[in-house]
Amino acid sequence: MNVAVVGTGYVGLVTGTCLADTGNAVTCVDVDAAKVAKLLAGEIPIYEPGLGELVARNRAANRLAFTTDLAPAVRTARVIFVAVGTPELQSGHVDLKYVNAVVDGVCAVVRDLPPCAPGSRVLILKSTVPPGTNRAITDRVRANGCADRLSVASNPEFLKEGAAIEDFRHPDRVVAGVRDAGTAEALRELYAPYCTAERPFVAMSPESAEMTKYAANALLATKISFINEMANLCDATGADVNDVRQGIGHDARIGFQFLAPGPGYGGSCFPKDVKGLVSVARRLGLTLRVAEAVDAANDVQKEVLFAKIGRHFGGAVSGRTFAVWGLAFKPETDDIREAPALTLIDALLAAGATVQAFDPEATANVRKLYGDAITFAPNPLSALDGADALVLVTEWSAFRDADFAQVKARLKATVLFDGRNLYAKREAELRALGFAYYGIGRGDR
Repeated sequence: MNVAVVGTGYVGLVTGTCLADTGNAVTCVDVDAAKVAKLLAGEIPIYEPGLGELVARNRAANRLAFTTDLAPAVRTARVIFVAVGTPELQSGHVDLKYVNAVVDGVCAVVRDLPPCAPGSRVLILKSTVPPGTNRAITDRVRANGCADRLSVASNPEFLKEGAAIEDFRHPDRVVAGVRDAGTAEALRELYAPYCTAERPFVAMSPESAEMTKYAANALLATKISFINEMANLCDATGADVNDVRQGIGHDARIGFQFLAPGPGYGGSCFPKDVKGLVSVARRLGLTLRVAEAVDAANDVQKEVLFAKIGRHFGGAVSGRTFAVWGLAFKPETDDIREAPALTLIDALLAAGATVQAFDPEATANVRKLYGDAITFAPNPLSALDGADALVLVTEWSAFRDADFAQVKARLKATVLFDGRNLYAKREAELRALGFAYYGIGRGDR
């Protein structure tokens, strides 16, 4: 099948590359000429394990192309994915200007093509958009004179950064929001290599598909904020959240996924989508009290590590140096959007502290924000030199087997704030070495 993917960000690049890998002829389009030039030169603009190799393989097989020219890509495509950004406005609403611009551009091309049956040429909204967007885009296509040339479908993504290729190849389900059988069949054919009885293709209305994406992310964010609040209560009562997690996670109704305490969630999806869902409800005269509380709880949770630091040092943070391990919002990505580490760094700098940071992949992105305001170490141990404490924020595997004898030798004071409970099972070892150890929800006061 001929496929056009408009937008070479995280979702668009992974989608286009994986579809090419199953034999489709895919052209990825982007208005950013510099990004396209890098992709044509074999440079991947994001960090995602395995993506570089997959792009190179499909480029070599002539199944994957990159261009800034929308018209030829759309003219020959049976399906056209819209995978551009949908940023959050200050009001909390989702900004659809990039989606609308792509739709108008696609219509300008297909307007000159012959009419076709439903499903013969499909515009697929892959970007995360509020419920009702598909209907608005369908009206926009009609206003552009293309109702008989273009079907509109919704196909939300459920990719986890750091495991996106595996998620695309082995989805829990593929959700397709469609209004007719022909469009449903086009998407079913496209996703046939990935769907089985255990991994079904689920067709529904576009409104339901749009809501499914928001509901899924809001529920996962709810689990994170819930266990974080339980962790804070554990700190106050002397309970251990790791034991509590074991006690509730083995309940089949609850499970363990997204039930690990930490310094709050970040990334491009959960923060924006929870706020977006709340905004949609407000415009409809409804109040989503749970979602609003989840968002508020997450904002507070991002301050937990700094609060622990302040308590340990009696509020005397100014003039001290802190080593920060992990800057990305999660491991296996260079994405720093809404990253808890940034909230911590901002608080430390505002309090007059010095920050020495290391991250395996996100350093370049953080440097763009802070410049020389913080020191970027070339390796984890160098970040420790002369620091008053180590703060673990992102649980990269590179930090998992830390040699704490070396850590102690580099630090000025043996203090460790473990924002992910990565070293909870090594607490006895840390105490024996003289460390003051603070986890999340481990009973410290």
